[in-house]
Amino acid sequence: MATAMQDWLSWSLLLLSLICETRAFYVPGVAPINFHQNDPVEIKAVKLTSSRTQLPYEYYSLPFCQPRKITYKAENLGEVLRGDRIVNTPFQVLMNSEKKCEVLCGQSNKPMTLTVEQSRLVAERITEDYYVHLIADNLPVATRLELYANRDSDDKKKEKDVQFEHGYRLGFTDVNKIYLHNHLSFILYYHREDVEEDQEHTYRVVRFEVIPQSIRLEDLKTDEKSSCTLPEGTNSSPQEIDPTKENQLFFTYSVHWEESDIKWASRWDTYLTMSDVQIHWFSIINSVVVVFFLSGILSMIIIRTLRKDIANYNKEDDIEDTMEESGWKLVHGDVFRPPQYPMILSSLLGSGIQLFCMILIVICSSGVSLLDFYLSLMPPSFVTSGEPLNLCEPQFPHLKNGEGSLYLAGLIVVAMLGMLSPSSRGALMTTACFLFMFMGVFGGFSAGRLYRTLKGHRWKKGAFCTATLYPGVVFGICFVLNCFIWGKHSSGAVPFPTMVALLCMWFGISLPLVYLGYYFGFRKQPYDNPVRTNQIPRQIPEQRWYMNRFVGILMAGILPFGAMFIELFFIFSAIWENQFYYLFGFLFLVFIILVVSCSQISIVMVYFQLCAEDYRWWWRNFLVSGGSAFYVLVYAIFYFVNKLDIVEFIPSLLYFGYTALMVLSFWLLTGTIGFYAAYMFVRKIYAAVKID
Repeated sequence: MATAMQDWLSWSLLLLSLICETRAFYVPGVAPINFHQNDPVEIKAVKLTSSRTQLPYEYYSLPFCQPRKITYKAENLGEVLRGDRIVNTPFQVLMNSEKKCEVLCGQSNKPMTLTVEQSRLVAERITEDYYVHLIADNLPVATRLELYANRDSDDKKKEKDVQFEHGYRLGFTDVNKIYLHNHLSFILYYHREDVEEDQEHTYRVVRFEVIPQSIRLEDLKTDEKSSCTLPEGTNSSPQEIDPTKENQLFFTYSVHWEESDIKWASRWDTYLTMSDVQIHWFSIINSVVVVFFLSGILSMIIIRTLRKDIANYNKEDDIEDTMEESGWKLVHGDVFRPPQYPMILSSLLGSGIQLFCMILIVICSSGVSLLDFYLSLMPPSFVTSGEPLNLCEPQFPHLKNGEGSLYLAGLIVVAMLGMLSPSSRGALMTTACFLFMFMGVFGGFSAGRLYRTLKGHRWKKGAFCTATLYPGVVFGICFVLNCFIWGKHSSGAVPFPTMVALLCMWFGISLPLVYLGYYFGFRKQPYDNPVRTNQIPRQIPEQRWYMNRFVGILMAGILPFGAMFIELFFIFSAIWENQFYYLFGFLFLVFIILVVSCSQISIVMVYFQLCAEDYRWWWRNFLVSGGSAFYVLVYAIFYFVNKLDIVEFIPSLLYFGYTALMVLSFWLLTGTIGFYAAYMFVRKIYAAVKID
């Protein structure tokens, strides 16, 4: 251990020496853009989204004002899969330059005309509760919502609870009439940076808000310079969209700048800060209580019952009487008998190992709380300014006795993990896809070794099954769902070239890596089972009702699900309601608790099964350990009925299709965790007794 630590520190020092040559570096995702007075700040559009339809559309699928040349941003794999189509817009915004009101497109004396077809499409999107998502300096636009906490108190005593809604509503309906938000009041906040006296001031964008308004054409006054005057007070009427006829309107906008004390490094707090952090802590405490409860049961079983069993079994006298007290030693000659379909079992477990490694790395590399921890140790000058950090100078006087070296080493680890920043759109999904493929070597290795342990011989077929069984199911379901999305002309449909690229990655990267791992795993010495298997299988006695497989799934799944169901609500909200989820610190703790609870409940269930003299535990334990996936499915149905307002067929099909993939993946993950925990437990207890 000490030698490994020395080697790691040596590599860290080598990396530091390379960093010193460049004098400074940026932590990933912490690279600000400095603007000078009247520099252009580009406003880009991302997409249109709705939690009612779950079908994103690109910005110009609606008749918005277009620039002279439409330019789409080159997108990564994650952005394409999310349905993002980032494109430029005709909004002209200059740093720290006010605009009271300006017509976005068209001439001041000639409003824009929507055809009947366009009017019908806009009206349909408004009734479907679509939101428009824009970005400025890579910050997403947000709508401020002010809620009053004390409704029953006097107006003076009311406290405002400020929350932010991602994007802005395309429009609204009132008394069966449809209105479009055709005026956008942009409010951008900047932070003025400290510079030398003879240098020009630099600014950094730290917040992007919008106030959408609907203003009737007749209430807008325009001039020849494309400027406009907004009506005062409540004298104006909203801009109605009649889907049965042509509609005339102006698209207008205004820009207001405000100076802010928010530092550039903290500008994402508006989007990522959760007002209900206490709920997450309650979830963690609840999960810890569940784990302690399981630990108590395990301790009772292992310390009392199991030790007593082993002590009695190892006595030389009165063996026949002691064997009647407990049944798990009676099946020692059959407990390691290979199950039916060993190739499929090992293939599923190999895919489970792939998922486990991928999820663990993604959660760790996304741990924003880890970055916050290291930023809290940084010099105030770095945290407030966002300037590149020079690691080669003694900037850490408050760190003593080697703490600085640990800090630097931790910072290097953070940088090497990539720190999937929320500003890196699609990075999380892109990383997950590539990691799953590269983890194929570990999945293949574990599957190959287990397959050989189960007396398998056709390793090539087993490797192909491991590489194609689970990914093939996922690809097949996604392809069918994608066909329906194509039919709706949604930007969420994966383009055909991207689908071909995914197939090439699957068969060009994942498949060879699985074969490579499977080859070495199959050649490696199989797991050493402590007892020999009898040639003639032992007869299994009739089992009690509570030993039924489905009853076992219900019993084994409730506790791991109870340890993580609160966090599951926030994950579902992020996926289906277009919310940000970036509490990966909490998620990492929940994941660890889930691993521990699945392992513990799996050990308990396999112990009870062996005591009932049922040695067919391989498949049963894999299925039972993934029992919490059944409760995830039940919760998904509950969430669909009570939280979402989806009524159409295709959105419902998408929801349950993707939910099926989530449940399948979760079952593979928890089943694999429980299986290997039970396998180690079974090998351990049978190695502790004397077998004649």
